[in-house]
Amino acid sequence: MIIVTTPSIEGRKIKEYIGIVSGEGLIGANVYKDIFSGVRDVVGGRTSTYEVELRKAREIALKSMEEKAEKMDANAILSVRIKYSNLGGTMGNTIMVSITGTAVILE
Repeated sequence: MIIVTTPSIEGRKIKEYIGIVSGEGLIGANVYKDIFSGVRDVVGGRTSTYEVELRKAREIALKSMEEKAEKMDANAILSVRIKYSNLGGTMGNTIMVSITGTAVILE
């Protein structure tokens, strides 16, 4: 599966546009407790724990999107966009990573 942020792939023709595919991944409130209780992990303004958890959520969302595209018989996903949202409210301090793209069949 080819997954790109661009609307096309140089040298490849789009045979068929299948549709929009998406995936989501969540980071729970316990990550925030871990981050703020472990301030000593902060080096140069960066928190490695937080980055690792964000990466995991992004990978889950990406895998989910890819699996949906494969079920649609796509061989590529174009125009991929990643969005991070703080759900707040009743969800506590939960961050959702949403990934969307266009599933296509390339020649």
